[in-house]
Amino acid sequence: MALKIVYKICCGIDVHKTFVVACIASTNSKGVTTYESHRFSTYTKGLKDLLQWLLDRNCKDVCMESTGKYWIPVYNILENDCTIVLAHPKYVKAIRGKKTDKKDAKWIADLFKHDLVAGSFMPPADIRQLRDLMRYRFKLTCFKSSEKNRLQNCLTVSNIQLGNVVSDTFGKSAQAILDKLLENPADTSFDLEPLVYKSLKKKLPELRDAIDGFITPEQAGKLKVIKGHFEDLESRKAELEELILALAAPYQQELAILQTAPGISSIFTAIGIIFEIGTNMEAFPSAKHLCSWAGLTPTNNESAGKKKSVRVSKAGCCIKPLLAQCANAVVTSKKHPEIRNRYLRLKKRRGHKKAIIAIARMLLTALYHMLKNGENYNAELYRKSDLPPADREITIEQAIIIARNQGYKIKSATA
Repeated sequence: MALKIVYKICCGIDVHKTFVVACIASTNSKGVTTYESHRFSTYTKGLKDLLQWLLDRNCKDVCMESTGKYWIPVYNILENDCTIVLAHPKYVKAIRGKKTDKKDAKWIADLFKHDLVAGSFMPPADIRQLRDLMRYRFKLTCFKSSEKNRLQNCLTVSNIQLGNVVSDTFGKSAQAILDKLLENPADTSFDLEPLVYKSLKKKLPELRDAIDGFITPEQAGKLKVIKGHFEDLESRKAELEELILALAAPYQQELAILQTAPGISSIFTAIGIIFEIGTNMEAFPSAKHLCSWAGLTPTNNESAGKKKSVRVSKAGCCIKPLLAQCANAVVTSKKHPEIRNRYLRLKKRRGHKKAIIAIARMLLTALYHMLKNGENYNAELYRKSDLPPADREITIEQAIIIARNQGYKIKSATA
């Protein structure tokens, strides 16, 4: 039985850095397919020529692989006039030994005309732009953490043990002491009392011992560079956050709904989730599809009746860590027992890491329904589901097994 042809006229595009190869597959009423290939430059003029070439041949359905960042300019040019399916390269990879650019484009067109390509989720253009800014903000945060670690390493090398006394090396008191040290690294006998604040005034003897080290001129120069870079990163991050908040203004209603969920009190956490999954939940048939897209569900890898692995996939490289951070914050708080109790039950059987992934999936499922229905988080729905049925009965043997699993020791009533 022949495969059904879903798209009579479609195009497969093989994307590269400097050029793209497009192949249009046209199927007539007798089921015979003819192919036409052409190579275009990735300059804007070349991509506009590609669009015109497609429109002249009445081709509105396009499939291409997501190669690095090279697909984005092509997508931007074709987005308004064509229906584009963006495919992961592993789903459209041609057979080794029979690969050329033209054959790759033809292979993508052949798969696509039978609707055998699973398309990637693509939010609207404004969401994609804001997603890029939020990911850049995350990078700046990582850069700041790296600079903090470098500064702490410099202090350790110089035997300045401020980190053993103060809770934050970048706090107001610690920075004032460090600035004073850098004015004259050879002099550590200055008065500390005017530089410290609040509870640190009780630790002046410990601070005196902590700064009794030796900062070489090279380390002093490195510390000044690190501090300057850190301060510059802070100012750049503040500017970026202002831009993000301005662009997120149209989504205030969705952000307010998300901030009612556990672990998402920060506005930037809510913005990060919105800009990863979008606001229109119709793109996902169900909450399970969204969780699978985010890489929070076990994979299927079974052969000959044996399951080889059920670990979560590598998908959701940005949304998964964010949800895991929210989950870690929730399970340490007693404000949401419906989540914390489930975490503790799972942790006993499966360990911390798997329990956190389960809680992250629980949160994402709740967020899906909150955005779809436009409703705030309702903890009562979870509390009702956790209550055991009133008419449930178990045997004495089952009760003993449950008690043993909970850590109780069983002893005879006559003992």
